[in-house]
Amino acid sequence: MVINPSPREIITALLPHLRVAAGYARHLQSQINSLPDKDAGDNLFTAALTDADISIQTLIEVAILGTFPNMRFYGEEYEKSHNTKYFRSIELGEQDDYLITLDPIDGTKLYLDGSDNYLIILSVLNADEYEAVMTISPANNSYWLTFRGEGIYQGDLDKDLDACTPLKAIDHQPTILLGWGLASLKPPLDKKYHVIDLEHSYIPDKNFPNYKNMFSGDLIGWATKRGKFIDSAALAFMAKEAGYIVTDLVGLPLVPLSSCENYSYEGIVVGVNREVHQDLLAAVN
Repeated sequence: MVINPSPREIITALLPHLRVAAGYARHLQSQINSLPDKDAGDNLFTAALTDADISIQTLIEVAILGTFPNMRFYGEEYEKSHNTKYFRSIELGEQDDYLITLDPIDGTKLYLDGSDNYLIILSVLNADEYEAVMTISPANNSYWLTFRGEGIYQGDLDKDLDACTPLKAIDHQPTILLGWGLASLKPPLDKKYHVIDLEHSYIPDKNFPNYKNMFSGDLIGWATKRGKFIDSAALAFMAKEAGYIVTDLVGLPLVPLSSCENYSYEGIVVGVNREVHQDLLAAVN
């Protein structure tokens, strides 16, 4: 048992369990049953819930409690979990008192509709900033990984962390993805970019984009009204580590995590370069 594990020790210890979770998600996708929608869901993406969400979170909770029993942990399905009461806290702590967060299936609606673009996202948060984020693509048996100040890496899920390689420079498609409730930004951007807004453009398609598609070159930018710690904010941190421009909706740097409420930022704008970012900001404002 490690008393005060480093972010790398946390990710390394949980990697075997995340491999199991990815295999489970991949195997069950074609036969998974949907649970009743989340009461708090405000759109078709946040409302979806499956057996996979609950089961994967339970698996990772057991792994954390058995390996790092004194860790703070916040999982998306904490209200439905039988393990929440056994963690020291689900809240952010003081500096260097890390909080592990988990989105067991990021893109549950995509998952239910047979898309490959769902993720498992595990993060290690400090009071001021993320220390580490690992995003796993079960369908592709791969992952992206970043530690604070170390850039972004990609790897084969079957291999350990020391085998992953830096994200390669890629040419991006001129496509922008707008989160739910931002459809009004589409007209001023349409003349220059191919714009997809989740609220009106979503179709059940195997390759419908997710914010993480910036790392594969399929997106040049994205914006969201609400950057949740467990998913879009974690992907924004990875984007910043990859050298992309990341701000709030008025162009200011994102505030420390401890300054946020309800485990989320009030909006995030991400551009692969300053021109794209400025175009997005101009549309927002």
